[in-house]
Amino acid sequence: MPESSSSTSLDSGIAVIHSNQLEQLRDVVAYWLRHHPLNPLEYEVFLVQSNGMGQWLKQSLAQNSALGIAAAIRMQLPSLFIWSVYRAVLGERIPLEQPLAKAPLTWRLYRLLPTLVSKPGFETLKAFLAKGSDSRKRYQLAEQLADLFDQYQVYRSDWLTDWAQGENVLRDAHGESQPMPEAECWQTGLWQAVLADLGGEASPFASRSAVHTQFMSRIGTLTDRPPGIPRRIILFGLSSLPQQSLEVLEKLGRFCQIVLFVHNPCRHYWADIIEDKDLLKAERRRQAYKKPEQTSLLDTGDLHLDAPPLLAAWGKQGRDYIRLLDHFDEKQRYRDWHWPDNKIDLFADYGESPDRRTLLQHLQQSILDLEPLPKAPALLKRADDSMVFHVAHSRQREVEILHDRLLARFEAAEKNGKPLSPRDIIVMVPDINAYAPHIRAVFGLHPPGDPRHIPYSLADREQRGNDPLLTAVEALLDLPDSRFTVSEYLDLLEVGALRARFEIEENAIPRLHQWIEEAGIRWGLNAEQRARVIGMPELEANTWRFGLRRMLLGYAVGAGEAFDGIEPYEEIGGLDAQWLGGLAFLLETLENHARRLAQPQSFTDWRQTLQSLLDAFFTAGSEAERKTLDTLAETLEKWCRYCAQAGLGPDDKLPIQVVREAWLAGVDEPALHQRFLSSKVNFCTLMPMRAIPFRQICLLGMNDGDYPRSRQVNGFDLMSQRGQYRPGDRSRRQDDQYLFLEALLSAREQLYISWIGRSIRDDSKRPPSVLVGQLRDVLAQGWALKDGRPLLEAITVCHPLQPFSLKYVTKPQGPRPELFTYAKEWFSETLPAEADASAPVPAEEKLLTVPLEFLERFLKAPVKAFCKYALKFGFDDETVTSKDHEPFHFDSLQTYLYGNDLLGALKDTNPDDVEAFLDHQRAIMAQKGQLPLGGFAKAFYTTLTEPVKTAWKNYQALRLDWPTAREAHVTALKFRLSDGAPMELTGELGHLRQHRDHEKLALVYLTVQPLMPKEGIKYPKLVEYWVRHLTACADGLDTWTLVAAADGVIEMPPMDKEKAFGHLQILLEAVCQGLRHPLPVACKTAFAWLGAQPDNKIKAARACYDGSDWKDGEVTYDPYLARFFPTFEELQRTGSGFESWAETLYGPFYDHIQNSSSAAEAQS
Repeated sequence: MPESSSSTSLDSGIAVIHSNQLEQLRDVVAYWLRHHPLNPLEYEVFLVQSNGMGQWLKQSLAQNSALGIAAAIRMQLPSLFIWSVYRAVLGERIPLEQPLAKAPLTWRLYRLLPTLVSKPGFETLKAFLAKGSDSRKRYQLAEQLADLFDQYQVYRSDWLTDWAQGENVLRDAHGESQPMPEAECWQTGLWQAVLADLGGEASPFASRSAVHTQFMSRIGTLTDRPPGIPRRIILFGLSSLPQQSLEVLEKLGRFCQIVLFVHNPCRHYWADIIEDKDLLKAERRRQAYKKPEQTSLLDTGDLHLDAPPLLAAWGKQGRDYIRLLDHFDEKQRYRDWHWPDNKIDLFADYGESPDRRTLLQHLQQSILDLEPLPKAPALLKRADDSMVFHVAHSRQREVEILHDRLLARFEAAEKNGKPLSPRDIIVMVPDINAYAPHIRAVFGLHPPGDPRHIPYSLADREQRGNDPLLTAVEALLDLPDSRFTVSEYLDLLEVGALRARFEIEENAIPRLHQWIEEAGIRWGLNAEQRARVIGMPELEANTWRFGLRRMLLGYAVGAGEAFDGIEPYEEIGGLDAQWLGGLAFLLETLENHARRLAQPQSFTDWRQTLQSLLDAFFTAGSEAERKTLDTLAETLEKWCRYCAQAGLGPDDKLPIQVVREAWLAGVDEPALHQRFLSSKVNFCTLMPMRAIPFRQICLLGMNDGDYPRSRQVNGFDLMSQRGQYRPGDRSRRQDDQYLFLEALLSAREQLYISWIGRSIRDDSKRPPSVLVGQLRDVLAQGWALKDGRPLLEAITVCHPLQPFSLKYVTKPQGPRPELFTYAKEWFSETLPAEADASAPVPAEEKLLTVPLEFLERFLKAPVKAFCKYALKFGFDDETVTSKDHEPFHFDSLQTYLYGNDLLGALKDTNPDDVEAFLDHQRAIMAQKGQLPLGGFAKAFYTTLTEPVKTAWKNYQALRLDWPTAREAHVTALKFRLSDGAPMELTGELGHLRQHRDHEKLALVYLTVQPLMPKEGIKYPKLVEYWVRHLTACADGLDTWTLVAAADGVIEMPPMDKEKAFGHLQILLEAVCQGLRHPLPVACKTAFAWLGAQPDNKIKAARACYDGSDWKDGEVTYDPYLARFFPTFEELQRTGSGFESWAETLYGPFYDHIQNSSSAAEAQS
């Protein structure tokens, strides 16, 4: 805005204010703005390097009583501001956007690379591209080179100046030139080629390095502040700036007031503890030496020993930056600018007083005072919770533990009269995208109003993986290479904007899943598209066109006969049919755009094609969807602008694989306006310059290998070569080290650190991050407890694998920190914390009805029954799941389902008509897409029907002895459990048949499964028949139970009524226990234990449960068992014994079969 004619006067120059606490710096900023205001229409310009820092500063200024408002403030990134300064000084010759910034440079290199690699000197690039001829590889190389040269422009502008003049040299930090390695001289030629491609007029102002040189020359000739340059510039909280940027600020200091507010962890001069001391000069140090009479006596090689080890290990980035500032810092010029209390160093001690400091404050104070570790540990009266470490088995457990600990902190703070609010807490992780699902699952579980509800927000997530609309766009851009699988394109229907475009309601999705699955659709638009994509023969079965024809015919004729080889799918009718039209329209649109996207196009044509795709597939129905579509359109325009700047023309055809990556990558670019701070617990990624003070700072995922985060060094990067480091250079590892130090220093009440310290598979130990290890080592060496307990043991909590572990409801043993949880749903509400979990819980005096089918399901899988009926959750999706491949073979489940269907239809067929019936069924299955394609169908159908025929013959033989079918018997057996609760077992016993002697009854069942293979009877497959057998006998029917299978007949002889009733009583008692807590037993493993020799029982059970290298165990394919009992050892030691439950639940059944004649025959 225009400045007032009566401008307030400001002292010009650079001022540097240091403090160890950002709150101190913030207060000085507020004081400075209050006492030295700009004119009413002027903006205050702040340079910050993260969105979080900018928002925190604005909020803090608005809350400051001296200001009460934070308006007319511009928060800018340093790099963008510096470029605007270049334009203000050098005029319109400097383009609005940098022509050799990373994005436009990427596309310029993409265009130039094919011509350059054919020239001498570029053999390295030629060899790299020779490894792959596709355009994606060229784009990836161009992107890496553009990123590298972008870094050169910021950190090595002198190199680029030399290279532009044809000098193959590298200058070190002292300006000394040395020859460039011969193998890397192609970089000089590449830079010259880029400048030549820009043209003579543009090249002097193309690169940041060239512009910087021109700026430094021009600014020295000016006598007045250039228009557009603000009168005051405030840099707040930056922990690193390249020297080039500081040079610009130094020149602006002639005309402007520039104030740098620097977070400095130490009040003493500490640059001498760096490793590469030869790069820095100590004569212009700012702070005085601590104990100069002692320091002067130390050998320079031992200076790092007289300092806090964490500052020496993690502070390299901050040391270099602060030392670099010393070259531009002339405190005599600004010391008398009327600072608060006339101080420019605002270092404040931690804690109310030395004798009341917490462990965290002791550590922070030692860094502030540059104190080395004492020779003997300082004694603490007690272990406090200012620094805590938590060891978990997984990310999910880390977040569950955090949720419990935060609830406890809120309660404790309220009791202590210092209420803690969610906004006082920040949780940082190395990769927020990896933790986001777990955070949503745990913190989003409890709705507002629930005492356990903690409001939270997630920042820094990649939009591409979290915005469903963007995920859909990415899938659509993959159309040319797509197989058009069911799952890929049914996932599109989860996006509201796409459903709205094709007029498909959300409640239609389950029905569409069902139709598509049952109509036999698997993949491929049609036979022609299949042949085009993967070159297979033109086979129509299981394509989308195949399925749609079945649906349309079924809608027209219902359950009619096949027409022209098309078997009608009869499930579509009524108002639901409108969704079929939307599905057909979607597939037609997909096919049209798949052809269009498959053709390489110029960037101008791509603009039209991609915008057409957005219009064809999406209709925004919410503000969020509208914003996403606008962002996509803006990013598309920006990409086209970069291509135009790079000189791409109509003849430069780009494939969709390259365009897709470039377009969508632009959507994920971070922006300063992204929301970060809120009145919630903030979850975010560990990022540089986010040293914002919080009462509690939590660091999750501090695992070895995950933090510090590794970054693969580009082999072309000359800055990474030995001897080329300069102060101010950025390093991912140094960033993470200094960020860890900042986090430690920014925590005001508690630093909470968590890592996955135990394997979820075998409970083996896993080390934490090397930074956590260094921190724990320092704590162990520097402090100790007076009572003799190891300090680390007192502040470290090792948590059990499961949140429902009995350790959470039992008193702690010994001096370890107490385990607790607020997740009471894992435990019975009537179970006292000190009681044994297996103790009976008094039941209400009302009749509990148990269906016969439930008892069968419970006995097959007790742990699954606990989850589904007690905890109300399940791992398996009850809806129809989509398959993406045509049937190549029948798995066990398919064989069973198809076989039982055939067996049921064949059950009463005349023996003379069996073969004709099966041939007819094969034709129907082929027309439904249920058989493999081509000549495989017959072979697989034969494999399917062989056990069907055998089982049918066994059943027919039984019918000769048991010819008369009886009506189903309805049962309602009443029980009274040991705790006095009444229970009723109800159900219907069908399949009753009478013997030809008219005296005996039998339950006669038919199954296609083999039940008596060579390795022994499959007892788990017979559990349901056992339950029905017991029920029939207990109800006085005195029946046999006969099961005709593919490999014989299983016989269960009658049982005494009282004995059968007693067995059912025991099973129902077990049901009550199993609905209170998961029983440590698994059906298949229990029978392995029962069938083994006494000295081999445990070994057999372990092998069955855990599996081996060549065979999966029971826990492998049962997620419920894996969740509660991941190993056989867990199964044995949790709650009541595995052996006891195996004998109780399955022992009577095993003995009954063993004593029957069928068992004897099976074993002979």
